[in-house]
Amino acid sequence: MAALGTLYIVSAPSGAGKSSLISALIQKNTNNDLQVSVSHTTRQPRPGEENGVHYHFVDVEQFKSLIDEGVFFEWAQVFDNYYGTSRTVIEEQLANGIDVFLDIDWQGARQVKELMPQAKGIFIMPPSRTELERRLVGRGTDSDEVIASRMQQAVSEMSHYDEYDYLIINDDFEQALVDFSAIINGNRLARAQQSLKHSDMLKDLLAQ
Repeated sequence: MAALGTLYIVSAPSGAGKSSLISALIQKNTNNDLQVSVSHTTRQPRPGEENGVHYHFVDVEQFKSLIDEGVFFEWAQVFDNYYGTSRTVIEEQLANGIDVFLDIDWQGARQVKELMPQAKGIFIMPPSRTELERRLVGRGTDSDEVIASRMQQAVSEMSHYDEYDYLIINDDFEQALVDFSAIINGNRLARAQQSLKHSDMLKDLLAQ
């Protein structure tokens, strides 16, 4: 019997590096048992983003219709945009033994936890406000006003770190990636997960 996948809620202030860490971990994985959930959003695509790969891009009217249809596992309004995650797709992936990452904010995390208390929360922090602002400016995609707004929002976002199971400080990216991987591997080595994955082997080992 295959072990069920684990749902990981990953949150961080904008610029802390959570999307880069998730992408790097998935690229290193060779078993195809790690996936990031593709959310729906009403924001405009950024350069290089593809519909259905990075997000499902919809307009506000379409998004609200999906809410009414009960499609979303969780949804939230962040700044002037809506974000939501399909519950059906995630449940299918978990049933197939795939670990799924949800890249969402603390509001969405609370919604998911209510529906799936066994989900694991990971919060990613920058090493300082100065470094966070440097990263946001370095993107070269936002105006000074937007960056100032994101910095203000970051303080609010970071104040909820204690609602999560794990905390990673992304000062050195490679070390943060090692820490991130350790969380996933540690959970997979838990007795309950190993008992399911190796049930036949354990039965043979313990046969009288």
